[in-house]
Amino acid sequence: MRLVAAELTKIRTTSTWWIFGLVLVPLWALAVLWNWGTTTIASNVPADAEVPPDQAELLRVTGSAINVATNLYTSGQFFGVLLAMLLAAILVTNEFHHQTATTTFLVTPHRERVVLAKLAAAVVMGLVFWLLTTVLNLLAVPFVLGWLDVPVQLGEPAVWRSIGLNALAYALWSVVGVGAGVLIRSQIGATLTLAIGYLIGSIGGSIAFALLSQYVAKVFEKLEVLVPTTASQLMVSGTELPGNPPRWVGAAVLIGYALVTGVIGTLLTRRRDIS
Repeated sequence: MRLVAAELTKIRTTSTWWIFGLVLVPLWALAVLWNWGTTTIASNVPADAEVPPDQAELLRVTGSAINVATNLYTSGQFFGVLLAMLLAAILVTNEFHHQTATTTFLVTPHRERVVLAKLAAAVVMGLVFWLLTTVLNLLAVPFVLGWLDVPVQLGEPAVWRSIGLNALAYALWSVVGVGAGVLIRSQIGATLTLAIGYLIGSIGGSIAFALLSQYVAKVFEKLEVLVPTTASQLMVSGTELPGNPPRWVGAAVLIGYALVTGVIGTLLTRRRDIS
């Protein structure tokens, strides 16, 4: 616990965490507006529009009150987990940027304990980001749902399950950030690589699987869940979505990425020379 407290102190005594928090708020607002807009557009699709049966069923399910509500109550996840991941990476790369890594590992020779403490601290900060967006959502979304003529849905267990799984998503992305920070010691290199990889990978991965599904085999449509952002969005859906894998698959994929990066990060820290 002392190591975790020390890592949290390192974060708290710098301006990085609150700068990220300030950036998160307008990005959250943008996400709410985006989800509001896409829901409005989807609800205005004419009933006699020519839509393939499978897509029509998907539109019907995603347009149900429970899925509209869970989508809005988890608004801000896309950029929120990105910021949580970047802050987690900075928690590691700061040691090398400010040349304090040697001192840290001399004070605590068991390097895996240091990595575990950083993982725990990163998860705590990720959950703080989740809590911030969740509180904002609980305050703002009921008004949006009222505008859409959709019940608040806060009495539905599926809504709270999605909010809870959203917390898991923030925690897992934070673990990925620590692993990436160990792999890429440069602070600028790590943040740029993660940000660009996250944004381009999300868009490029979805496009690639869509093209493969259309021109190669339909099975690739279900494999899109291997894209981490798709996996984290799937796991917070209110109900099972037609044509998509079950929600637990999204959770399993994201846990897999977190385990791989966390284990690799720990092993690298144990074997690398620190200078």
